Amino acid sequence: MNDTGSALGRSVRRKEDQRLVTGHGHFVSDVELPRMRHVAFLRSAYAHARITNVDTGQAVRAGYRVFTGADFAHVVLRAQSALPSYVETDQPVLAHGKVCFAGEAVAAVIATDRYRAEDGLEMVEVDYEPLPATVCAWEDPREPVHPEAPDNVLLERTFDAGSVEDAFAAAAVVVERELVTNRHAGNPMECRAGVAVWDAASRKLTFWSGTQVPHIVRNMIAELLDLPEGNVRVIAPDVGGGFGVKAVLYPEDVALCLMAREMPGVPLKWVEDRAEHLLAATHARDHRYLMRAGFAADGALLAVQADVTCNVGAYSVYPWTAGIEPLMAGGLLSGPYKLANYRCTVRGVATNTAPSGPYRGVARPASVFAMEAVLDDGAARLGITALDIRRRNVIRPEDIPYRMPSRLVDDSGHYAECLDKALDALGHDELRAEQLRRRGTDEPPIGIGFALYNELTGLGRAASAGPRMPFRTGHDACTVRINPDGRATVFSGVTSQGQGLETTVAQIVADAIGIDYDDVEVRIGDTDESLWGFGAFSSRQAVIGGGAAHRTAVAVRDKVLELAAGLIEAAVDDLRVEGGQIRVVGDPTPHISVAEVARVAYLESHRLPEGIEPGLEATRFYDPIRGAFAAGAQAAAIEVDRVTGELRILKYVCVEDAGRAMHPQIVDGQIAGAIAQGLGGAMYEHLIYDEAGNLSTGTLLDYLMPTSAEIPDMVIGHVARPAANPLGVRGVGEGGTLGPNAVLAGAIFDAVGVRVEALPITPASVWKELQ
Repeated sequence: MNDTGSALGRSVRRKEDQRLVTGHGHFVSDVELPRMRHVAFLRSAYAHARITNVDTGQAVRAGYRVFTGADFAHVVLRAQSALPSYVETDQPVLAHGKVCFAGEAVAAVIATDRYRAEDGLEMVEVDYEPLPATVCAWEDPREPVHPEAPDNVLLERTFDAGSVEDAFAAAAVVVERELVTNRHAGNPMECRAGVAVWDAASRKLTFWSGTQVPHIVRNMIAELLDLPEGNVRVIAPDVGGGFGVKAVLYPEDVALCLMAREMPGVPLKWVEDRAEHLLAATHARDHRYLMRAGFAADGALLAVQADVTCNVGAYSVYPWTAGIEPLMAGGLLSGPYKLANYRCTVRGVATNTAPSGPYRGVARPASVFAMEAVLDDGAARLGITALDIRRRNVIRPEDIPYRMPSRLVDDSGHYAECLDKALDALGHDELRAEQLRRRGTDEPPIGIGFALYNELTGLGRAASAGPRMPFRTGHDACTVRINPDGRATVFSGVTSQGQGLETTVAQIVADAIGIDYDDVEVRIGDTDESLWGFGAFSSRQAVIGGGAAHRTAVAVRDKVLELAAGLIEAAVDDLRVEGGQIRVVGDPTPHISVAEVARVAYLESHRLPEGIEPGLEATRFYDPIRGAFAAGAQAAAIEVDRVTGELRILKYVCVEDAGRAMHPQIVDGQIAGAIAQGLGGAMYEHLIYDEAGNLSTGTLLDYLMPTSAEIPDMVIGHVARPAANPLGVRGVGEGGTLGPNAVLAGAIFDAVGVRVEALPITPASVWKELQ
């Protein structure tokens, strides 16, 4: 415990670590059941083609069980939105009629093991009639991906505030940029996986899935299989990373469940390999920004006009729709800067590539890159520094609450403080001196880059309204039960893919009740145990799941105190729980323990005071309504080799306002991991399709990812400004990804005057511009 007697705010030993670091974690791959069979999916080699025939005869004669699109043609995934411009399209479980991207599943073969199942795939013959493929979202389609959208535009929206034309007319400087971002894969350590088994006697389905959203998965699987929701159990055991890729309900998930129902009592298992993941799991961040920004002579940002096109791939993924990236880009493009005049048109465009879905940072690494680029250009045109133009325009605490031009409300405002701390940690003045010293020498030039960003976290029902889906992802639930021995069991709707949620939820409950951290057990990831939780996305679990855990634990504590007051004949307001002991204020001697109170609540009901029911348990929900903005600033110093175009990061600094840090080590780990993924996207990772829609970077030999050798040591600092929620916390899972694109692009411009127009930033691209 820390000096206040609280488990919160201290880096306690994580509850997950014992099993995970000793190899005793339990992942979907570890699920082994009697009579289990393995599934392999036959995937299209064409990006766009009509399916004219599927011949499964040879495979069936060889003893394989085979399913095709015709078997499940009546079942489709349909991501819905009430936005007026949104075009709804169907995603089949297994493709039939035509395929829309290379890698789309066309058939499934079932065998005693994965190797035999893959042998069976070679016996299934599919005849295709190729169609023209569209790969680039900002080129005219050669053939529509879906007949419902002849221009391939699945969604378009314009954000409009103020008078953009008048502001541009008054501007001293107007800058324009065209910026293109690269296409990413999520690449968690554990790829997608699922095990489904159908019990015909009870008409119940159990589905083990490495999902981030077990309750959402249960909800839609029950609907698609026409089952009562209580007859579907989804279990998310230990999950080896998610990053948003596992927040989608995939056709393969539904196919597993449908096939399991056709084979009662036979568990079906599918574990995605890396090639399948790169080919068919959701991609992200294939954007083009046409930016125009106007500045006054003193550097004030007067207007921004933007046209943003996002490649959403072949299908609108369930449940997030094709709007997840474009709507986030338009809603948060202005970032932490004051802006009255804003017009931004965003669109999600279908192409014959893998579907796009949520990925850590959702759109904002690209939008921050675009916004910071025009600020750097504006500063250069006006003859002021990159720091001066940011300080001139940033939202400050006195501006809070600040209504952004997209009508989101920023409740942070501590961006300048984050920036100042980052500059101090970077050693900005010393680096500027060294930069000047190197000019005119043969030493590599130094560049310094910056980025400010606001991460909208813990979206409540008002903040999550933008996509206009049939549900609002605003609340979570938690149940806390004190058992007869005085220890607590927590059933939480949060899910964990490595974020340490078992630890932080236990800290919250232990702190709120007043019992020891070691006396709290947290159970998560099983829809049969916990009430509704929307799961892991949008940096929401500490704010919303943590808020629910806190409210529930406080309710249980109040019942403990009420019962204790009756037992020891004291006033409730005079009692406190500390370390599992109940004391009277001003008296250091414990009067009764939580364990003694619990025993009475369950086993000695004859001692219960009048009006108090047996048991010590509560369930509460929490919805923050809006959310909590987390302020952040990143800065880096780099060297550029003029001969090769390579850049070397000399120092990288990040300062974020995470509010109250419940477990500082976990918070720093989330920030560092997010920055590492952001650097991977900025410098290395790129999914490339050829003109026919074939993926050219389909293995880790071709798709470059950073290793620990490429990730620099990081300096991570904090500004702790509590948010307006029960725990004072702000989400921290994604902010680190938002800065690296902009930081490195700005640093290269500062070092050698090269403007980065397209990502990733590679030695070849820098060298080419230097020539």
